Amino acid sequence: MAGPIRVAACHAAPVFLSAKATTQKAISFIKNASKNKANLVIFPETYIPAFPVWSALRAPTHNHDLFKRMASQSIYADGDEIQALQAAAQETKTYLSIGISEKTRFSSGTLFNSNIMIGPDGRVLNLHRKLMPTFFEKLTWAPGDGHGLSAISTPFGNIGALICGENTNPLARYSLIAQAEALHISTWPAAWPTRVSNAGSTPDPGANYDNVAANRIRAAAHCFEAKAFGVLCSGHLDESAIQIIVAGTENAEHITHVLRTSQRGVTMYLDPTGAPIPGFTVDSETGEKREADFLQKEEGILYADLNLADCVEGKQYHDVVGGYQRHDVFQLTVNRERQVPIRFLDPPPAPVERQNHSVEDISSSRC
Repeated sequence: MAGPIRVAACHAAPVFLSAKATTQKAISFIKNASKNKANLVIFPETYIPAFPVWSALRAPTHNHDLFKRMASQSIYADGDEIQALQAAAQETKTYLSIGISEKTRFSSGTLFNSNIMIGPDGRVLNLHRKLMPTFFEKLTWAPGDGHGLSAISTPFGNIGALICGENTNPLARYSLIAQAEALHISTWPAAWPTRVSNAGSTPDPGANYDNVAANRIRAAAHCFEAKAFGVLCSGHLDESAIQIIVAGTENAEHITHVLRTSQRGVTMYLDPTGAPIPGFTVDSETGEKREADFLQKEEGILYADLNLADCVEGKQYHDVVGGYQRHDVFQLTVNRERQVPIRFLDPPPAPVERQNHSVEDISSSRC
């Protein structure tokens, strides 16, 4: 291994439903992290162009315009936005992991919740489509496939990623553990409202889903089982996003209250036992490092220096894909074929007849 890897987890808000502007914001974060010697820069779930939290709060019949905007601003995996990110990764010599809402060329309305990983040479290393959209996400995204269940080999160690609720899926997690994953990226939305209190009332912390605890527990369980470091990277919800989400609704005041009082996701680091480890921020003006356990309510970049060689010791105790597994009892098969809606079996082109005539033949035929 190449020694410690400096990870930069970007706790950032998109320019809501603007793919071009969000891409440019991402590039500014990448360059900032590179100045602080980051080797890997991470962005949250569907950072480009947004996370569709409106589906948790507005009736589906009220969301057609927002879905159209989401489809319009979702991006192709080989589109202009990705090419700009590839160029930024190559320029800064950094690995990049970023969540996107991916659109396809086979449909005008099929979208995938995807994570794309780019190498420091600008090559796309992996494109993973979330296996199953969670809860209200099904109103926006189609189920993905196993094609992207890959841990990427780097000089620092193998790096894998799962998106939000996938970190609840033990088979998906085992698929990455079985590829010697040493650093696990889990990406999350800025907020996850499931129950709401009435506007004007005091928020009841027990009334809503505690997504901070749930995310930490899931990620920590994976770190403990994989004996891998973990980074949770959550989005940030800003006021401009709230205004777009509530625009045109009859209960705008209520939805605004819910969004402003819903628990925010956190960005943090875990060690190979699942225990939290502090990261640090860097003052943009002075360059001063400040220790921070997590980022939650403000945008920023949380850094950590991780030596992935430290994952080895725990494998002595529980190597769940090796010495602590019974391959004669349990077997897992993963289909990593990219799923497509149709396969065209076009006939081969008809052979072209060639007539080879000599000059003498042509001359004689004209006589």
